[in-house]
Amino acid sequence: MSISKYQTLLNILDRIRSEATPRYEKKYNPASEIEAINQARSRAFIHLYLKVSFGLLEFEDREHFVTDGAYDGGIDGYYINNENKTIYFIQSKFRTTEDNFENKKIELEEILRMDINRILEGEANDEQGNDYSGKIKQLQREISTLDNIARYSYRVIIIANLFGIQESKLRTLCGGYAVEVLNCDKCYEQLVFPVISGTYFNASDMNIFIDLSNKSAGSKISYNVQTKNNECEITVLFVPTLEIGRIMSKYKNSILKFNPRSYLELEGQKVNEAIKETILSKDTNEFALFNNGITMLSDETYINEKIGQKNKAQLSIKNPQIINGGQTAFTLSRIFDKHKNNNVEQIFHNKEVLLKVITLIGSKGRVDTISLIDEISIATNQQTPVIIADRFSNSDIHATIQKCLFERYGILYERKRGEFGDGLYNQYVHSEQIIERNLFFRIYYSANGDINKGIQKKLFIRQDFTLETLKQVDKFDNFYFGFLCFKELIKGRRPFEKMQKDIYGMVYAMTKMYKPTTVEQYESAIAGSLPEFKSLWKVFISSTGANNKKYYRTFIDRETRQPRSAFSENRWYKSKDFQPNVRKYFDNPTAHCSKLNDSSDTCSSSDTTIEKTV
Repeated sequence: MSISKYQTLLNILDRIRSEATPRYEKKYNPASEIEAINQARSRAFIHLYLKVSFGLLEFEDREHFVTDGAYDGGIDGYYINNENKTIYFIQSKFRTTEDNFENKKIELEEILRMDINRILEGEANDEQGNDYSGKIKQLQREISTLDNIARYSYRVIIIANLFGIQESKLRTLCGGYAVEVLNCDKCYEQLVFPVISGTYFNASDMNIFIDLSNKSAGSKISYNVQTKNNECEITVLFVPTLEIGRIMSKYKNSILKFNPRSYLELEGQKVNEAIKETILSKDTNEFALFNNGITMLSDETYINEKIGQKNKAQLSIKNPQIINGGQTAFTLSRIFDKHKNNNVEQIFHNKEVLLKVITLIGSKGRVDTISLIDEISIATNQQTPVIIADRFSNSDIHATIQKCLFERYGILYERKRGEFGDGLYNQYVHSEQIIERNLFFRIYYSANGDINKGIQKKLFIRQDFTLETLKQVDKFDNFYFGFLCFKELIKGRRPFEKMQKDIYGMVYAMTKMYKPTTVEQYESAIAGSLPEFKSLWKVFISSTGANNKKYYRTFIDRETRQPRSAFSENRWYKSKDFQPNVRKYFDNPTAHCSKLNDSSDTCSSSDTTIEKTV
């Protein structure tokens, strides 16, 4: 029914394995032997760390740093970061079952096997006299040829469960070097979630090459603007669509953090298809005319027109964030990804897009900056409308809700529309793992007894959550049980069928009656109780209708042409009585269990017969 965080991790690892180039095909995609597959996933786990931590997007770029194998000196991978002058040594323990991954600890002896000092001292073999592998010798060669090696520091990364060990003792075990431990929770938080949300590689400095050949007045227009909170410099220029596709392919949603929405895979399909069609079907530059362009935020912006290349310039942006035009940028990245190994240069040739870069100067603080961003987003509304709820999506409370739901239940709370589009596109996750933001609040309130609030409109922008609310684990457990009930109760309904309000009353009733004490029991409890509950719900409707004459409606029978009356369930669902009726009945449901044998659509009572109407 539900998909665990561990299964999502396996989906990501299997996707990484599928990226293996022909020379590594057998190693990463063995036939069907489970042991070989687990070994391949273990290596892919190291790939995942390298991809998320250092932005290594290409398979062979990552494979270069994977050392896992015989005579590897206890080192499974490494990375030399020339920017921060740090050399990372990776020890990874992938576990092949969910229980082991989340609970089994790494043995201290395994950490002690890391021959970091021997390798750094240039030893060719381990203490048993075995020659180190070719990958370890490669590591030694690369370190030995570094300029300014004296400025480099060393850091050990342990990707495994390790609890109760003091940092000082852990340093001693690792030869005195700084140590970072990524246990299962940190793996889910820092590796898995960033990949499925497309936010795993932050852009600090981004460079865009500009074509000057058709720009007689120079590459840009630039001017200063004073606002009430910030001084801004605005730079406007046309840049190659190829460059936008390239950078968006790399950074994805990490440069859409201030954007009120992410890539709208389906909802923005008409606009996205139009963008795609203009790029693919035309050889000339109509795109520059048809598209409204991209607005980007920057801390510092520089343009250099003298870079040693004819008709070329370079735009450098520090901490870029796209606040409008995300649909354009992401669609260009989709085209780039599909054609990057073929005719990508030809497809994007001479096609440019308008880029407006807003550089904030002398910001007075985060609140004022966010306020300015919000105002710009509203004012520069582009092809896909920014609805009111989108502008609430970046608030801290929704980011915290998202973190809580993923960590405890593996549920993906879509606070920003399209936020998990990249995860769906790459098949890391399934749509059933994602809960739409308003639906979360509907189920949360309903499962905790406030059914009337659960059926209100626009809950996302009307909720009254506080940090204290987030500490009430029992209420979140009620939500999760209610969410699983909801998914079962709507099975068989047509995809676009209007959701009747009775479903939220049923969510509360099932949560009140059947929720077990542990989360692990939720699914089995629902499966075992659903038939009984549906019968009881019919009995509830019957008894309610017998005692609520005000919700009867009179109509003319089509066959007899005589007036008839029947209980209108829909009218009752919409009434103020629905919530108290549900709570009164199901807060003490055992009193009604004697009626469970009646499972027909027409339920008899001592007073009258209640006819079920649609």
